Formats: sequence, C-alpha cells, structure tokens
Amino acid sequence: MDRYARWNALLELLAESGRVSVEDAADKLDVSQATIRRDFDQLGQQQMITRTRGGAVANGVSYDLPLRYKSAKHSAEKQRIGEAAANLVVPGTVVGLNGGTTMTEVARALAVRPDLNTSGEGAQLTVVTNALNIANELLVRSRMKIVVAGGVVRPQSFELVGPLGGALLKEVTLDIVLLGVDALDVELGAAAHHEGEAAMNSLMVARAKRVVVIADSSKLGGHAFARICPIGKVETLVTDSGAPPELLESFREAGVQVVCA
Repeated sequence: MDRYARWNALLELLAESGRVSVEDAADKLDVSQATIRRDFDQLGQQQMITRTRGGAVANGVSYDLPLRYKSAKHSAEKQRIGEAAANLVVPGTVVGLNGGTTMTEVARALAVRPDLNTSGEGAQLTVVTNALNIANELLVRSRMKIVVAGGVVRPQSFELVGPLGGALLKEVTLDIVLLGVDALDVELGAAAHHEGEAAMNSLMVARAKRVVVIADSSKLGGHAFARICPIGKVETLVTDSGAPPELLESFREAGVQVVCA
C-alpha cells in the first residue's frame, strides 16, 4: 500500500469512528506504528485531521479529499466505468468532461480508442474540459482538439472554477457531457461537494444535448453539498456492478438508462 492509499484508508477510519489510535491504525493497515505516526503528523500539518496524544481525531468539518489521495479507491471499478463511458462517444462530436478520478479513467479510455485518433482532415474529437489533468491526459493525442475552460484552479481536484470558465461554457454547444459527480440520488439529483465545481458542471449540463453521469456505486443514493442538476436532466448513468439492484431500478423508473460496467 503506497502512502496516498494509506492516507485514504486512515481518513476513512477517522470518518467512521471519529478517533483512531496509532496502535489500532497500525494493526488495521498492517504497518508499523512509526509509519502511522508519520502519516498522522503529515495529515495534521495539512489540516485534514487533528493530531492528539497517541492518535488522531477527525476534523469537525466535512473534508473533500484531494484527488491524488483518491486514486487508489475503487480503482478497478473506475477503470471499467471509464471504458464503458468512453464507448458512448461518437467520433467527430464535441464532448464535455469535468474532473475527478473516475473521469481520469474516462479520458484515458478515450485516448486509446483508435477511431478517435486516426489521420485525416480535422479533429476526430473535440473535448471541452475544466480539469487540467484531463486536458493533460488527452494532449498527447494530436487528432483531438482540446478546449480548456478558464478559471481558478482548485488544488483538490485540478478543476478550474469561477466566472472566467463560465463565460466560455456559455458560448459552446456540447453533443454529450460525461459528468463525474460526488453523489447521485433519484430525489436530490446530481451533486458535488464544492459549489464552484457544481456551478461549472451545471453549465456543462445546460449546454449539452445528452447528459451521462459517471459514478461508481459508492456515490449512488448519497448526497453532497451543491446541486448540479435534477435527475430529469440525466439521460444515462454509467456505474459498476456493485450497485444494489433495487437502487439501479429506482433510477430506471426515473427514466435514466443504466449501464453497469
């Protein structure tokens, strides 16, 4: 287990119990107590936890885990979801992509599709994104036209937010938007933890002919702080096979096509 995966596991332990001792954490993660102490110290310095004598406690506020710490979570499921979502994209269209670990897998799957990177006149795909890491994943493919919305970078997700990017998004039309979300619920719709990201995502939805939500099963049926769009705006949900059948059926009853990877 690398450092980021270990930190992610520690934060999940703290989210569940509120307080974890060095001894308990070392036992559950099968590492030395010295390693856990260093991890707690570093997480404390980043104000993601509160260090205590002999352990740590969760901060009193909900945290939005930085993207680089999330990469190990549900990685196999996200790769399958990424491939399934990329298969929905037709050559020659304009695609909107936002940020997140699952969307990174979508971008990687798009980048290796031969039909999107063949030689010939014009770009085989136009991608509009507000995420720097997504643009970076696709830049090596010269046949794709990459359009990056401006704004202020959020270090947690590498996404650009704010009115600068919103001005660009209001002037484009997307054939399809592949939208990563922090939560998707039949009643509450799609949502994100950060209001700036939700605002940018909402603009993408408004400019898209088709809206496809990309979410692993852990995000279904939950809620997040800022709403992106109601469920009625979502045409398709791409998720993994770990989602409860009854939950998936509730999305189908709401008129959402469900693709399980």
